[in-house]
Amino acid sequence: MHQLTQRRVLCRPSLGGKGLDEINRALLDEIKMKRAKGVASATVNRYMALVRAILRKACFDWEWIDRVPKVGMLRDKGGRIRSLTREEFARLLDELPEHLRDMAIFSVATGLRQGNVTRLQWRQISMERRHLWVSADEHKNGKPHSVPLNEPAMQVLKKRKGDHPTHVFTYEGKPIVQVNTKAWRAALKRAEIENFRWHDLRHTFATWHRQAGTPTHELQRLGGWKTLEMVERYAHVAPEGLQLAASRLDNLLAVTN
Repeated sequence: MHQLTQRRVLCRPSLGGKGLDEINRALLDEIKMKRAKGVASATVNRYMALVRAILRKACFDWEWIDRVPKVGMLRDKGGRIRSLTREEFARLLDELPEHLRDMAIFSVATGLRQGNVTRLQWRQISMERRHLWVSADEHKNGKPHSVPLNEPAMQVLKKRKGDHPTHVFTYEGKPIVQVNTKAWRAALKRAEIENFRWHDLRHTFATWHRQAGTPTHELQRLGGWKTLEMVERYAHVAPEGLQLAASRLDNLLAVTN
């Protein structure tokens, strides 16, 4: 295809006249904030999602650009929560290639964000102490994050130990930098899972913890959320966890009957 066609504008007027190689995170953030004036967050996010979809197509399908710049979204007041059931997760694992399967298991086991999983290095891990460390400059909330490693996470690490001298997750000898690949999208399709992105593995981690009875303050520390309010989004998935607390008044109120 002609080079001029490859550089055709994505969305007018915000990106009119821009070549694909001129679109970077700073420009996208500027556009996002301009469009946020006077409209709902969901409207802006739909626009940004369209831009992101086109950029991904240009990168992964057409190979017109080497990488996809980060496309930020406005935070929804209620937050978006999409998690998998155990059965859905099992179906997805069955369809994923081995390297993505290991990363998906590790992500749900630890709650780590995508970037912290893809960039994970052996120097951050103590197999003896069953512990990994994310420094402040590598963590989204700007604070260092200590992660205890449960058995599923340890099994993944033991399996991958020795594959690469520095990085934990690799493919064909090279560190993995992108997870939203054709293989990931094809696996989701074969597993019949819709409306699901890699970050939702973190939502799955949090949802399963709340369903298992993990208290809010413990989940906050496990997942490295900055505030308790961010973790409270998952409270509704396990209302039965409050049943024990409510029943503490049973005996006290019995005397009034």
